[in-house]
Amino acid sequence: MKLKPINQQVVSVVGASSGIGRITALEFARRGAKVVVSARGESKLKSLVEEIRSFGGEATYCVADVEIFDQVKAIANKTVEVYGRLDTWVHVPAIGIFATFDNTTPEEFKHVIDVDLMGQVYGAMAALPHLKREGRGALIHVSSMEGRRSLPYQSAYSAAKHGVEGFIEAMRVELIHEKWPISVTSVKPAVINTPFWNNGLTKLGVKPSGIPPYYDPRIVSDAILYAAEHPIRDLLVGDIAKLLDLAQKISPSLVDSLLLLIGFNLQRSNELKSEDAPNNFYQPVPEDDRIDGDYQNLVIPSITDLLGKLPLFQLGVGALLALLVAQEFKQNGFKDLIFR
Repeated sequence: MKLKPINQQVVSVVGASSGIGRITALEFARRGAKVVVSARGESKLKSLVEEIRSFGGEATYCVADVEIFDQVKAIANKTVEVYGRLDTWVHVPAIGIFATFDNTTPEEFKHVIDVDLMGQVYGAMAALPHLKREGRGALIHVSSMEGRRSLPYQSAYSAAKHGVEGFIEAMRVELIHEKWPISVTSVKPAVINTPFWNNGLTKLGVKPSGIPPYYDPRIVSDAILYAAEHPIRDLLVGDIAKLLDLAQKISPSLVDSLLLLIGFNLQRSNELKSEDAPNNFYQPVPEDDRIDGDYQNLVIPSITDLLGKLPLFQLGVGALLALLVAQEFKQNGFKDLIFR
């Protein structure tokens, strides 16, 4: 299949008010795409559209909550109403609760599933009819490395991301079977320095943290823009995402052991934060339209993302990194874990 150049595309970016979604919308517009941005917070969308128009880009916005199918459908319909068609649908929104599984209520767990999984499902359902009418296009779903390996304190988020991987795999095969030239891409970032960590609901007593290192949100937007022009199945973003994916395939028990060593303490910052502190679990955080989060000092470059995104390159470099790490663990007494 062949996708249009970005400067000829109409793109809908869902979850564009801050973080990965915001920088992605800005980059699409800078590259000449017509962009429709959506999220729950109108003020943040207005500021984004103003920023895009300030450098000559074309954009409009649509306020929507991805939990509600009719509102997601309205995003796709408005895109076609304003610009005549839809070429690429980028689905980003996610919320998080940081708590042990047994300290998460059924209502909280379901709410994460409704936003992080069903929101993605609704996005694909809303976009597909328009992409089929156009005869080609791209569905780009921002998942997570947690779609491959779950983390403690994030059972609901991890479950949702595993669900995303499941439904898009089935949908992709169905589209191929029906000979629709529609690219379906799962973008799976590692830990990214966005306001996600500031805005999550925490029951840990402290502000949550991702397990370092962090990566710049701009490498995720680069991956998304790449997928908008190049049909590709998966993009693992950040060296650690590729390494964790391979380690999980080699030995899940090894990853268990690593998470027991670092997965609890490193997800707890030193900053006290109560469960009642402002968060975006049910409502958007007013005026928080930042791209970057609070952990800039822990951001590192990603070698594999700097060098390229070709699948064979990713596999080769990832395999090499995995072998090096495996050798290191063998030398430190973890041989039985790796080959168990």
